[in-house]
Amino acid sequence: MRIVGFSINPLFEDRVIGGSAKHQRNVLVRLGELGHQVTVLCTRHPESRPFHWHDNVAVQPLLPFKQPFPQPYEVPAYQLAEIAQTLADHLAGADRFYMHDGELLLPYLYRDVPTVISLRDNVYPETILGSFLFAADTLIAITEYSRQVYLHTAGRFLPELESRAITINNGIDFGLFCPGEPGPAIMALTGVDPARHFVVLHPHRPELTKGLAQTVAVAELLVRRYGCDTLRVLVPRWFDEAISPEVRAYYAAFEGEIAARGLREHFVFHGWVPQRLMPDYYRLGHLSLVLGSFVEAFGNVAYESLACGTPAIVARVATHRSLLPDDLIDKVHYDDNEAAAAIAAAIWREGRRTPAATMAYLRRHFAIEAQLDAYAGAILGARRVGPAPSSARPLGPQTRYVLPPWCYAWGDGMIFHDFLARHRRMPELSALAAAHPVGFDAAQAAQLGVSAEGLASWRREGYVAPLP
Repeated sequence: MRIVGFSINPLFEDRVIGGSAKHQRNVLVRLGELGHQVTVLCTRHPESRPFHWHDNVAVQPLLPFKQPFPQPYEVPAYQLAEIAQTLADHLAGADRFYMHDGELLLPYLYRDVPTVISLRDNVYPETILGSFLFAADTLIAITEYSRQVYLHTAGRFLPELESRAITINNGIDFGLFCPGEPGPAIMALTGVDPARHFVVLHPHRPELTKGLAQTVAVAELLVRRYGCDTLRVLVPRWFDEAISPEVRAYYAAFEGEIAARGLREHFVFHGWVPQRLMPDYYRLGHLSLVLGSFVEAFGNVAYESLACGTPAIVARVATHRSLLPDDLIDKVHYDDNEAAAAIAAAIWREGRRTPAATMAYLRRHFAIEAQLDAYAGAILGARRVGPAPSSARPLGPQTRYVLPPWCYAWGDGMIFHDFLARHRRMPELSALAAAHPVGFDAAQAAQLGVSAEGLASWRREGYVAPLP
């Protein structure tokens, strides 16, 4: 088959700017290995050039989306027309179209080609809008949490979305991500010695929601309260720092904060880690912190770290609440830096590594071969069934509401909201969700003293969602 792939992000031979690009490469290389001819269209970048991921997989950086991220569509109309024309030219005669993320917001371009879209995040505007513009034949969510987010939002208006949406968990290559000794290249890049230092990893993009503020707070507690003088926190510098004033300002602000707290010797800002060195990077660490409020669709860091033997602490945000059972990974409520520091101190003192039960669970549920087989089956087996029909129905007294997948109840009437990154005491909603887990209506809410306007306010703020 002749398959066209799409990425709104630039792609490189040996540089991964996020977990999404790595999985895109794995999926498309698998299609190439099966003998199919794949052309991947991606955004131009000052450092990009055409290359091959496989003899049958050609990457063409032809699309003039705006760089650097964000706001890729902030381009003149003639450049958007060039993007549309380039896609149309390549899709002419294509047997399949695979859109990695959902950020091509021109669905008429692929209306005649069997199309599979894999949504890779729950945050960026282009992906979110892409879910509401869904006009493909199959949608792949990368966790069941993410699938439920799409069904409780865009699915309210696209009745067929549930039947077209499938879940394929991200896979881990356990031949690469496995315990071992870190090599000399990663030691040279970071300048730390795991024999002398307690190495904590923060391998995330430079976004406030990725949790660097929480990592700094935990580091301060480790040093001041728990006496961890050998602490070294590794923070990779974003590869686009040189062309992004926003990224430079981000690092400058945090370096100033770190210095003001007297933690400068405990933080190491180093160059971006090539993908080939990521397993060694995880092996170098004694702990990975994933404490931000970013509403991950999967969140590779914690699970790849565990696969390499390095424990991870995650905040109970989005998919991290449910991807692994609570007894197999350390979890804290968002922004509970005291609890995270206490767990980190125990890991430091005990020399704890990934438990055997956790490793077994990862291998059973997140094997890369299962992931790639499922993607190949979905893409090669796609059939054009036409755009998903839409339906917008008014809400009324019979409408039933649920606590949506992006919220959870805990403690004494507390509700956490992923997208607001906020803990809020809401005893009435907590009680309703517990009493009516499959949905409640306005009359049932009124029995607990919740007015119609109060229910509507919860809906507008995203604390309840109408059942699709």
